[in-house]
Amino acid sequence: MYRIALIAAFLLPLWLFACNPGKVHTPEPPPPALVEAAAAGDVARVDTLLQTTSGVDVRDACAWTPLMKAALNGHVETARRLLAAGAAVEATDKGGYTPLMLAAQRGHTELVDLLLAHGANPNHREETEGITALIAAAREGHTRTVMTLIEAGADPHLQDHHGLDALAWARQQGHTLVVKQLTPGAVTPASPTSASRTGD
Repeated sequence: MYRIALIAAFLLPLWLFACNPGKVHTPEPPPPALVEAAAAGDVARVDTLLQTTSGVDVRDACAWTPLMKAALNGHVETARRLLAAGAAVEATDKGGYTPLMLAAQRGHTELVDLLLAHGANPNHREETEGITALIAAAREGHTRTVMTLIEAGADPHLQDHHGLDALAWARQQGHTLVVKQLTPGAVTPASPTSASRTGD
């Protein structure tokens, strides 16, 4: 348990911020306009830029695409416009994170649904710590997102690079409803009114 707690304390920032420039004092170039608009959820500006920008998968200094930014911030309509324009649902950043993993980490269940409907792989592992979308959601106690991923075929037995699966993380963080969801033989749909310590 102590080992898991240490991992949670020191490695969680790496999960969400996989981009770690080697030269701290090197100024980063400004992000492309489409990335900024997607991050803000500015649908009107996204629509305009999609008509004038050469590619929908332009990237910032961390290799984040507009869809990744929309997924992280829960901008469903923005993500829908980007996907309709051909955004790569399985694009990865420097650490191997996909839009689905970012949405799952934040518990944006509607966005998770949207990305899965467009072919997102629920069992993709990022490279830094080996986590999956399900591990990310379970770690944060997002019960609805956990159930959505399981129903889409997410494998609850996949482990990260430390040998920890989604259930182990849910137990460590005290998310009792997620623990019940992930316990073998006891997976039941999460109630919209249910609440864990940091549930949806």
